[in-house]
Amino acid sequence: MSKSQHTFRAFRSRNYRLYFYGQSVSQIGTWMQRTAVSWVVYTMTHSAFMLGVTTFAFGFPTFLLTLYGGIVADRYNRFRILLLTQAASLVQAALLAALVLTGHYAVWEILVLSVVLGVINAFDVPARQPLVHEIIRDKDDLPNALAFNSSMNNMARLVGPALSGIVLQHFGAGVCFLLNAVSFVAVLASLLLMKLPAHVPQPVPKKALKEGFEYVMNTPAIGGVLLMLALTCLFVLPYNTLFPVFAKVIYRGNAETFGYINSFVGLGALAGAYFLATLKTGADFKKILFINTLILGLGLILFSQVTYFPLAMVFAVACGFGTMSQTSIVTTIVQMESDKNMRGRVVSFLAMAVFGMLPLGSLLIGFVSKHIGAQASLFAQGCAAILIALLLSKFLLRHKKQNIHENSPSRHGHAVGVS
Repeated sequence: MSKSQHTFRAFRSRNYRLYFYGQSVSQIGTWMQRTAVSWVVYTMTHSAFMLGVTTFAFGFPTFLLTLYGGIVADRYNRFRILLLTQAASLVQAALLAALVLTGHYAVWEILVLSVVLGVINAFDVPARQPLVHEIIRDKDDLPNALAFNSSMNNMARLVGPALSGIVLQHFGAGVCFLLNAVSFVAVLASLLLMKLPAHVPQPVPKKALKEGFEYVMNTPAIGGVLLMLALTCLFVLPYNTLFPVFAKVIYRGNAETFGYINSFVGLGALAGAYFLATLKTGADFKKILFINTLILGLGLILFSQVTYFPLAMVFAVACGFGTMSQTSIVTTIVQMESDKNMRGRVVSFLAMAVFGMLPLGSLLIGFVSKHIGAQASLFAQGCAAILIALLLSKFLLRHKKQNIHENSPSRHGHAVGVS
């Protein structure tokens, strides 16, 4: 197999090609909407704290309900769940577009619709992530497929905010929301064109939540990276909450400036995801997670102190590269290490770490920046990233052979390529 064939081996699957292209269009629309929502709220309120509240309104419902979403994903047909959640997301985006295009909207209405999307995501994420296992027939291609999922998300983070900034400036937020609604047509069409094996119901015990929690706690390879992800989501990753402040106040720009900041972060994340896709089987993902967390911390520290926009974008790329590891590598480790009948619940714990800690972190960052300023707050977040990496360095840099022994194929039913 040539290097090119090795890098793109997941695309040998027709189902995965359909999934990838459909989700790519949808994710671009999603990032357009996320960027537009933040800009609209900041334009209406001029409050960094309200930016945090907006993120909280979207993320906290997911945090509350995602464990139940995991149980549903383990018990029922994940494909059908995904069809329902994607259709519901289309309706949510269409309602948001209708409100803004008619000019009859207030901050509380945007927050309510953000809560609705958070509820939908609580059932969408635990079904969507494990579905890749059913799409990919050759399980040796699974790490590559998961890496390209990250590439897809980060490509969307690159393209979506840039398009959103242009559309916001020339056509308004309502068009951004409308385009997101239309983007869900692509993902629904791609799902309906797939040919998946017949669904085999999995037995889920009555004490499913307790069993899932015990499984995570008794599997150090999963519990350790989830702990790190929770800490970074609480103290570090909400840094993009402050981007509207940097765009409008620090760089004295407009909606396009805001879009460019997000896009340069997305460019770095896309480069990082491509790097992840090219890694060979057996790569030490936890060591890469440690190094990239340090890169993220240094990038945030430097970005926070630079007021010259072109130079700041260099450090924004570094932030994106470091950010890529936080969810991409953790997702890869979690999916490869978890048993089939536990995968939905384990992914729900991952979603809980993200959607629980991110909104709380956004509130925290919004509150802190209100008192010490956006630049000092971002500087502190960079320091927090470095501290988290150093505190967990013993776990992340544990000798690889020891990890492979601890997570032997006999335990999980297949050999894994992560430490």
